Amino acid sequence: MNYNAYIINPEEPILVTGANGFVGSRVVRTLLSYNFKHIRCLTRSSSSSGNLESIKKEFSTVNIEILKGNLLSRKDCITAAKGTSVIYHLAAGIDKTYPGCFLNSVVTTRNLLDAVVKENKSKRFVNISSIAVYSNEKIRRRGLMDESCEVDNKLLERHEPYTYGKAKQDELVLEYAGKYNLPYVIVRPSVVFGPGKAKITDRVGTDVFGIFLHLGLNNRIPFTYVDNCAEAIVLAGLKQGIDGQVFNILDDDLPRSRKFLKLYKRKVRRFISIPVPYRAWFLFNYLWEKYSNWSEGQLPPVFNRKSCAVYWKGNTYSNKKAKELLGWQPRVNMDDALDRFFAYMREVQKNK
Repeated sequence: MNYNAYIINPEEPILVTGANGFVGSRVVRTLLSYNFKHIRCLTRSSSSSGNLESIKKEFSTVNIEILKGNLLSRKDCITAAKGTSVIYHLAAGIDKTYPGCFLNSVVTTRNLLDAVVKENKSKRFVNISSIAVYSNEKIRRRGLMDESCEVDNKLLERHEPYTYGKAKQDELVLEYAGKYNLPYVIVRPSVVFGPGKAKITDRVGTDVFGIFLHLGLNNRIPFTYVDNCAEAIVLAGLKQGIDGQVFNILDDDLPRSRKFLKLYKRKVRRFISIPVPYRAWFLFNYLWEKYSNWSEGQLPPVFNRKSCAVYWKGNTYSNKKAKELLGWQPRVNMDDALDRFFAYMREVQKNK
């Protein structure tokens, strides 16, 4: 391990928020595999920390702190940030309302940033965002979506509280970077999948009124396997010379939606799906949106043209920047990643 290429040494303390989550626990494990020896894991006081307790037993000779707390508490933020050199901020609001996501993504991030600035010892703040914050309004169908694309400034029209919260969280990090000279990196994972997340992404299709509508058709699905994603996040916090950069994280050999669904049906379970062309789904979203406006929001605009375009218009994607600047390569290839996911999903189905 060439620590000369990193901004910290293995003994310096690292903070991981959302450390018990699907991606967060893998980030902790990856840091340990890189031989970092002092990791503070912040998890919500109301949640189980089973993943972290298991990791702590496995790496019993390493200083792994499990800190229960709430980022809405400024006191907890100060305790969490104290003495840390790198902060990986994965905690986020997953509420289905705008106030909930704003509170648990933006307000919590502000509290943590205030604590980091006050501590004044951070060498990098890594903010975990989402590839969903981009707009593809000016990108032609099948056009490239990468880090140069515009962040959507009409997120309220998409009726996506989570994505809105993530975009506002990014804005806050940029504000603090400008005001306090805070060193930062923003990481925007794509569709993270793997054992532990029992869901077919909506980019493939959605279950509407008990019927699975296959919406992705021939689109490439921007997947990243959870272990690959975690390693990219870790490198974003460690590599020298990348302050102020934004990285989209997605794997190689992205499968087409048709292939993914075919494999899923063969290897997990059979079910009926109805293929829906993009233009037909766009028309459905338009009509739903119109009725929502006519009813003055009695029917929420959960289906709308903006979100339809972002998820099913069909774009191509690139991981070139992450490979070049982070030196990252997906260690688990797509075929193996899909096999692991399908094996996990088979077990989920058996236990239902």
